[in-house]
Amino acid sequence: MSLSLHNDDPHPLTPVIRDEDTKFAAGRIAFFQYLAVGVFLFLITSFWELQVRDPERYSQAAERNRIKSQPILAPRGKILDRDGRVIVDNRSSYSLLLSREHLKREHIRTIALGLNMDYEELESRIERFSSRPEYESIIIKSELTPGEVAFVEAHRDPETFPEMELIHAQRRLYPKDGLAAHVIGYVGEISEAELNEPQFIDYDQGAVIGKAGLEREYNHVLMGVDGQRQVVVDNRGRVRSVLGIKEATPGRNLQLTLDLDVQVVAELAMQGHTGSVVALDPRNGEVLAMVSTPSYDPNKFAGGIRASDWKELISNPDNPMLNRAIQAQFAPGSTFKPIMALAGLESGAIDDDFRVHCPGGATFYGRYFRCWEKRGHGTVDLHKAIVQSCDVYFYNAGNRMGVDTIAKYAEMTGLGRKTGIDLPNEMPGLVPSSEWKMRTFRQKWYAGETISVAIGQGALTVTPLQLAYSIGGLAIGGVWHRPHLVKDPEKVEKPRIAKIDPAVVQKIVAGMYGVVNEGGGTGGRARLPGISVCGKTGTAQRISNQAAKGALGRMLRDNAWFVAFAPCEAPEISVAVLVEGGEHGWLAAPIARDVIKAYFDKKARRQRQSHMAELRRSVPQFGPVGPEAAPAVTP
Repeated sequence: MSLSLHNDDPHPLTPVIRDEDTKFAAGRIAFFQYLAVGVFLFLITSFWELQVRDPERYSQAAERNRIKSQPILAPRGKILDRDGRVIVDNRSSYSLLLSREHLKREHIRTIALGLNMDYEELESRIERFSSRPEYESIIIKSELTPGEVAFVEAHRDPETFPEMELIHAQRRLYPKDGLAAHVIGYVGEISEAELNEPQFIDYDQGAVIGKAGLEREYNHVLMGVDGQRQVVVDNRGRVRSVLGIKEATPGRNLQLTLDLDVQVVAELAMQGHTGSVVALDPRNGEVLAMVSTPSYDPNKFAGGIRASDWKELISNPDNPMLNRAIQAQFAPGSTFKPIMALAGLESGAIDDDFRVHCPGGATFYGRYFRCWEKRGHGTVDLHKAIVQSCDVYFYNAGNRMGVDTIAKYAEMTGLGRKTGIDLPNEMPGLVPSSEWKMRTFRQKWYAGETISVAIGQGALTVTPLQLAYSIGGLAIGGVWHRPHLVKDPEKVEKPRIAKIDPAVVQKIVAGMYGVVNEGGGTGGRARLPGISVCGKTGTAQRISNQAAKGALGRMLRDNAWFVAFAPCEAPEISVAVLVEGGEHGWLAAPIARDVIKAYFDKKARRQRQSHMAELRRSVPQFGPVGPEAAPAVTP
């Protein structure tokens, strides 16, 4: 049998290749060729980026995979009183550092819960740092409780919570019960607004700075320079070796002029009152005590104040955050009368022969002005007018002088402007004048308005610090040293000196001595045995007489003032007391008395100690006498 194949193909065993198969194969080859070229270009670009364009950046990023930088927070300087006793110290604590490079967003709620933080607050805090490089870690809580430390220790495994790290820190430790809180102030995290201020140009987000009081005023002194610790870690975040340590530089200590003994007495005397006490040495401007009540606890701010605590403070109607010593501006009432006496005698408007009959009030420009003593004081000269605080006498004296003469001498003593004390946010008070009224209200001054100013009312306002400063400088003969809270022997400023007739000063001092020590004086409660105390009471309205008749008047009772200095012949201490709603100036006098007593008690104690030390040095030191002095007998 034969087999016959009929095929036109000359090679019957060669497979048939169609055109479409050829095109498919060529396409695949081209795809892989392009892919290879793309990968090659990617590798070349990455190599260029890594080795040529920005090698340092990637080198540092790679280094951070094994080298970790841990900040060493610098402790702030301590704050000491005039005798070197510590008022503000630091204590050891832990802060939590959050690594934004390793942050897992789903962990934020758990972290907030474990640290007793508000979730939205933590989110907002992290968001504030979004413009910063991711490798910069942030401190999200400055003061961890033992329970919070335990939470971090239990969760900071690099595989689960790689973003959390504990760092050791020194936190502020303030006195208990808000002692000197308004003077010292507190610290807190720098705000966005503060970052834009010139004095904080070198600070970063998250920095802890002074926010109020001396902590803010002397932040540049108290704040140290943070250090750094570089360590090598393994892939589980465990430290394998320490590459280097740059130690932190602590802040410098700050020694104050405050006397803790006098400060504590002043604080105790003001318990239960709203107001202020200021005690200073008029001979050099050193502030010995400064109290503002009610107070607050700065320790609540040391680790970041809770929102609920902050809300409670700012919503308190008694305004505990206000430093009344330098910010409360009230009419001084009759404590202004010594300055009125200065203005009248120096200007020649009154003299030793000037006398007024006080029947309990007087009429000026069609209006009747009452004296505080409704029965009247009878015939009154300057001395009696100061001692018994006769309003009618000073109404007449002020009417003779006019408001501009009063303003001239009030400003001479330091009223109506800031004293320049080394605390932030001091208020200037106000001394009215015809020029002031025209500038402020575009109205002329009416003579009838002067009558109220003459007894420390009307538009006239002062702060407790201004009053202590003004009367203290007047008492030493017209020399006013700038009040200050920090001892700095290298920075001694020249005082302001006014040319005042010493006889005028003596007459004013004699009148203020009578206020405390003579019969009929309004400040007898400030009397101290063995110490000549001079003083002046003041009762100042907070609202008009008409408004005082209603319910508002029962709420806004008159303020009680007392200003004093001692000893009268050579003043060493000047004290101003304000009791808001105290109604009667004589109620403030015992507070000033207690402060002055504390000062002189301490001075006497030191003199006794110095005398005893001198005696011990002067008495010959003999060896022991009696049986114990006999030589040992050797058997």
